[in-house]
Amino acid sequence: MPPSATTLSVLDLANIQSLARDDMAAVDALIRRRLASDVVLINQVAEYIVGAGGKRLRPMLLLLAAGALSHRGPDAHQLAAVVEFIHTATLLHDDVVDESDLRRGRRTANAVWGNAASVLVGDFLYSRSFQLMVELDRLEVMKILADTTNQIAEGEVLQLLHVRNPDTDEAAYLRVIERKTAVLFAAATRLGAVLAGADARVQQRLHDYGLALGYAFQIADDVLDYASDAQTLGKNLGDDLAEGKATLPLIHAIAHSDDDSVRARLRAAVEHGDTEAMPEVLAAIRATGGLDYSRRRAEDYAQAAEAALEGLDDSDYTAALRGLARYAVSRDH
Repeated sequence: MPPSATTLSVLDLANIQSLARDDMAAVDALIRRRLASDVVLINQVAEYIVGAGGKRLRPMLLLLAAGALSHRGPDAHQLAAVVEFIHTATLLHDDVVDESDLRRGRRTANAVWGNAASVLVGDFLYSRSFQLMVELDRLEVMKILADTTNQIAEGEVLQLLHVRNPDTDEAAYLRVIERKTAVLFAAATRLGAVLAGADARVQQRLHDYGLALGYAFQIADDVLDYASDAQTLGKNLGDDLAEGKATLPLIHAIAHSDDDSVRARLRAAVEHGDTEAMPEVLAAIRATGGLDYSRRRAEDYAQAAEAALEGLDDSDYTAALRGLARYAVSRDH
């Protein structure tokens, strides 16, 4: 059993996973039951991506938020599965849009079955998620998830508008990751509070926690694209640059380089998705402190996430939520 929150106010990832193990096993079983289709290709593609592993962070967040408010049960399992289906659908669509061929260290579904199959199975997962949420017959739940999926779609389009755009600044970057990543984190934690019957103030606290955690997680992820290696990261290093995405370390370098020729080279690398410029890009990011700056921004959001939990009863579940805020900015993949 994980240490008690009376002796450990922050749980590490292994103890968090131990705390959530039984509930997550129920969620995984439900996911596999509800993936079933009489269309064989749907089963193949959906099982391929859902079975790829990963930490199931978003459904776990919902379960932990509900647990922090003393709520557990089948409705939490079903809603956690909904969140995972939505996330999985976005991964399928993202990899098609980004033309990615590697995720979590193995070939993407679109690399195996093609773009059309990936898009259509992503649509199936979206529609299956809405079937599951309707079964719960909770209007507030449906509103939160309908709004969230709409914002995620906006985020995808917004990111598309910034592809190969060297004028993307930090504010524009944050608007994209809010919609692409942070809003689903926030929905997961808010929904945990909704299921627990929490009042509006507590729901807002858990929403704020999830939103800040999502920012921290994505900024840290974007740092790893310039600071890790392909084997550890599970995708090709420099993928963001190859896709013409200016993320925070590079945005900072473009804004703060005092050499006009270096700035021009960085802008050209973004415009052309030029991975051959990676050595120069990395040198500029180091010279301007882009990685350290981005890590600090991620840590600021992680601290804001922890602060949002103030006032909640102390328990292993709140300790787990604190632990995830710290894990988001200390992980290596």
